[in-house]
Amino acid sequence: MTGLGYDLVEIERSAGGLLRITIDLPWQAPEEGAPELPEGMAPAQFVTVEDCEKVTRQLQFALEVDGVDYARLEVSSPGIDRLLRHEQDFIRFEGEMVDLTLKEPIGAAGGEKINANRKKFRGTLERAEGGGWQLVWSDEPPVKPGVRVSKKREPAPLHALGFTLDELREVRLAPIVNFKGRAAKPE
Repeated sequence: MTGLGYDLVEIERSAGGLLRITIDLPWQAPEEGAPELPEGMAPAQFVTVEDCEKVTRQLQFALEVDGVDYARLEVSSPGIDRLLRHEQDFIRFEGEMVDLTLKEPIGAAGGEKINANRKKFRGTLERAEGGGWQLVWSDEPPVKPGVRVSKKREPAPLHALGFTLDELREVRLAPIVNFKGRAAKPE
């Protein structure tokens, strides 16, 4: 994959001879002091159908030469609900909304109003002060379109959950789709 300019994310064999390959474009952390992109320019690039076709043709040839037995080959991108597995994934998607599932419930949180049996959370992925990772969220329900909200109303408190990668069962990008187009991230 590297020779074609793609990163191999996952290889999966399924019943019925399905060989599923997930690819992504290479990512490098932005350099310190690098100029920010002008508003409206998207910093991220995405895998296209043409990219998947190109990799499929190359893999069909390579798998035939190597004598790999499969009935069907499927090449795709990680998708909008991409699984985060490695430290580099967390660095890449810092500041994004994620769905996090812990291996074990959080236990009694020190005086906070969080259910002790809770294992699933949705919030913003952030760097913790100690160098680890944390998830920040509010339990306030989203405002429905057309509903006016009083400016005097106090916002719901923010919660933060620090975690290590060993404590995680799964972390995925939250599949949030905005059909009105990409908006600039708030500062």
